[in-house]
Amino acid sequence: MKMHLENSRKSDIYDYIAIGLGPFNLGFACMAAPLENLKGRIFEQSSGFNWHPGMLIEGATLQNPFLGDLVSMADPTNPLSYLNYCKQQGRLYQLYIRENFYLGRAEFNQYCRWAIQQLDNIDFKHKVMDISYDKNQSCYLVSGIKTLPDGSTHLFSARAKKIIIGVGSRPQFPKTIADKAQTLAHQPNSTLIHSGQYLQNKSRLQSCKEITVIGSGQSGAEIFYDLLTSSEEHNYKLNWVTRPARYFQMETAKLTLEILTPDYAEYFFGLDNEIKEQILEDHKSLYKGINQKLINEIYDALDENHRYQHCQAQLLPCLEILNIHFDQDTKKYHLHFKHTQTHVEYLHKTDAVIFATGYQPVLPQFIESIRNRLQWHEDGSYLPNNNWSVDKNGNEVFIQNAGLKGHGITNPDLGMACYRNSRIIHAMTGIDHYPTEPTTSFQQYKPNDDSGFEKIEISKAEQFTTSPQQNSTAKHEELV
Repeated sequence: MKMHLENSRKSDIYDYIAIGLGPFNLGFACMAAPLENLKGRIFEQSSGFNWHPGMLIEGATLQNPFLGDLVSMADPTNPLSYLNYCKQQGRLYQLYIRENFYLGRAEFNQYCRWAIQQLDNIDFKHKVMDISYDKNQSCYLVSGIKTLPDGSTHLFSARAKKIIIGVGSRPQFPKTIADKAQTLAHQPNSTLIHSGQYLQNKSRLQSCKEITVIGSGQSGAEIFYDLLTSSEEHNYKLNWVTRPARYFQMETAKLTLEILTPDYAEYFFGLDNEIKEQILEDHKSLYKGINQKLINEIYDALDENHRYQHCQAQLLPCLEILNIHFDQDTKKYHLHFKHTQTHVEYLHKTDAVIFATGYQPVLPQFIESIRNRLQWHEDGSYLPNNNWSVDKNGNEVFIQNAGLKGHGITNPDLGMACYRNSRIIHAMTGIDHYPTEPTTSFQQYKPNDDSGFEKIEISKAEQFTTSPQQNSTAKHEELV
């Protein structure tokens, strides 16, 4: 394959270059497009936008209301809003009458593709290979490979004052069997897959006699429901296994959802790391559960399946996977589980396995040349500043959806993407183009100065603390 060299002129220094085109960087592109003082490019290595194509299951929905689109929470008048998309598609009245706040995954994917067609700051088939820092021009040099329609490739380079890294995440398998599962998943014609590859493999999976789904988050529930409701013609056995003690519902109470606000993001960022870890563990029920509508649909489908016996289905909580092996003779996967409450161990043999066990952030190889300019958490992950920058100067290199330890569960939430992008734009330009409302939560996550709750020193606070014995003596003296 012949390769040509294509360089930008040294005088052309963009305000920003963003790498990776998921919903978060796409939202940034939409919000940056109308700003005269913010010009740049988004480089994406694939040939087009397709958000989690393996999970575009018919009927599957997002967990955010449609206002959590690419722009509306920062600028509801932006022409790239979902409401304007519906207007341009001739579907605004249908949306109004239907009263459905939650978009289907496939619908959101189509909306994002429509938004991309309105933009001119996105370059597909541009694979970034390296980022270095040019001290002479005080900017970053981004270089990589560009693929042309005829298949020929060019080396390209571009300069920018700021960088945004939004390369997404990779499939995650349980830690106990991660390496083995990765190896088995890459075998030819493997029927062990991650949920991200579900639709591409669905028909092949349904030809198996037994299918086991591992993981009880939203993705696992969507896959189990899809296989259960389409089982009548296939005659397979279906298992749904999870480590937690129950299949729990995602928390959606209104005061609980105030955690997904800028006010809470600011509060969370200022906490000690040890406290943050405890909170993140507690917050799992906010984003690792199943929405109520789907839980109800699964139960109804199980009841109907029980009555008409479309397939043999069973749900098994409290099972942690310890090991995995593929038997070449029987062509079955041997799964070794341990019950988390009784501690009894089990062997399960199945023809197909679907791991709906989430994703983990990716540290791209292209940052190695600027590693010493970035801040790192002790566990090797990015250490973000409050404005989502991760460089030591605090306003040059920004991250999308890779700062869970910094900003908590507001980090992966689609509804908070506009807020993050507005803060990144503010940091880049010094101008608050998309100001946030002064108050976004009714709750005070720590008492304000005018709350009537006065801070006291620990030594002074001890005056209000007495032991049970002291308290009993005090009451006796009062009675006497």
